[in-house]
Amino acid sequence: YLWEEYDLTPGQCKELRREDLGSMTTLKKRLADLRREIKSLGSVNVSAIEQYKEVAERYEFLSAQHEDLVKSAADLGKIIEQLDDSMRVQFREQFERMRKEYDVTFRDLFGGGKGTLELVEDEDILEAGIRVIAQPPGKKLQNMMQLSGGEKSLAAIALLFAIQNLKPSPFCLLDEIESALDEANVDRFAKYLHKLTKHTQFIIITHRRGSMASCDRLYGITMQEKGVSALVSVDLVESELT
Repeated sequence: YLWEEYDLTPGQCKELRREDLGSMTTLKKRLADLRREIKSLGSVNVSAIEQYKEVAERYEFLSAQHEDLVKSAADLGKIIEQLDDSMRVQFREQFERMRKEYDVTFRDLFGGGKGTLELVEDEDILEAGIRVIAQPPGKKLQNMMQLSGGEKSLAAIALLFAIQNLKPSPFCLLDEIESALDEANVDRFAKYLHKLTKHTQFIIITHRRGSMASCDRLYGITMQEKGVSALVSVDLVESELT
């Protein structure tokens, strides 16, 4: 009874008898208060210790994962920063090469003048725009967008050809890019294009006689009968040999 009701052994009861615990009324009141407090705690979760152990292990695992992720994010941030720095250095170097090559190509196509590239001011060079500045022979240096239609086209062609000079691509398709040029500039365009064929194969769509004359082979679409298209081709290299 002592153990079931009070969680006490007979030996513990003897020890308590020696202590001054107060009157019986006080003890009963204290006992009632304790029972009321115990009852207010509700039912005891006997598996709480095991659940706590599982939650603690899960917490330790997630904490370790969190630390790994934070470290990985910091390492990745450093790598990105290093890559950005490397890209800025390479961009400056390649932009300077491109600027010089554009001036040379511009002079060849225009028969003189000056062409250059400028970076539009920005806090980050990788986000900056690029402005094309052109000075055709006999004119002042100005933004490419202020040139006439033909001059603007030739300045843009010069930029394309400058890129091809620095980084030749094996294949390039041009769709009437010289349509706004006069005959003299078409001839310059065609001659320069022919020089680039040493490293790049060009397919051009054109209606200009000067461009056609510089090609190795011509393909055309004709309509000899209404509603019926026919393909014709001429090998200009073979024709010249014969």
